[in-house]
Amino acid sequence: QVQLVESGGGSVQPGGSLRLSCSSSGTISGIYAMGWYRQAPGKQRELVARITLSGTKTYADSVRGRFTISRDNAKNTVVLQMNSLKFEDTAVYYCKADRGVLFSPRDYWGQGTQVTVSS
Repeated sequence: QVQLVESGGGSVQPGGSLRLSCSSSGTISGIYAMGWYRQAPGKQRELVARITLSGTKTYADSVRGRFTISRDNAKNTVVLQMNSLKFEDTAVYYCKADRGVLFSPRDYWGQGTQVTVSS
């Protein structure tokens, strides 16, 4: 079964940087957008950043200017560069691939990778 595999999480001090990467274990057709979501303890999962096939990027207000999302369409890989990390960035980060309406399943999720910002 094809899966999204994330890597790059870990622990970092405030102000530090981490780079998350997500790729598929096999071929996933019909992907038109890939993105990163996060879920902190006791909170709902939220969008962090998303990039479409055409390169349109969306960022949460809380990370704009600090995080950068990029994508390699040919490899179905998406990278999240996180700079100037803050305590409130601590969460489990999930990669997601969105597919067109004619495809099933409509999306794929990764297993999540922990990001901890602490001093």
